Amino acid sequence: MNNQQLQELTEKWSVEYFQRPFQHQIFFNSRLRTTGGRYHLNDHHIDINPLMYTEFDLGNLKRVVLHELCHYHLHLTGRDYHHRSLEFRRLLAQVGGSRYAPATSKAKKRSRHYWYYQCTGCGIQIVRQRRFNTDRYVCRRCGHHFVLKN
Repeated sequence: MNNQQLQELTEKWSVEYFQRPFQHQIFFNSRLRTTGGRYHLNDHHIDINPLMYTEFDLGNLKRVVLHELCHYHLHLTGRDYHHRSLEFRRLLAQVGGSRYAPATSKAKKRSRHYWYYQCTGCGIQIVRQRRFNTDRYVCRRCGHHFVLKN
């Protein structure tokens, strides 16, 4: 699917679900990674993550486009277009748009790294998510310094 086909589908869905025309541009934006789409308030164009179509199906793409069209039409009619607003959530449920986009293969997976320390005096081991300066901090049990074990 190219941008022209996406534009035509969006114009069709806008009239079908919102009874209003979509008069701006919609594009695929391959730089989007963690989001399904983005509505721009300043010039009213919409960016769509191409992975919403290539990794999933047309039904998923439709739900993401309907989500962005909810932002679009609410903003242009002067109503509250934010995710938290009751008006947005009601319209989204009415048209069948998705509240959240599914995770794609390009989304960064958060992995935690832990730092393991051992006291040189009593031998107690502690685990931290952040590194700390072993010269500055001492064990509260015995007062000796820690050694990094990673």
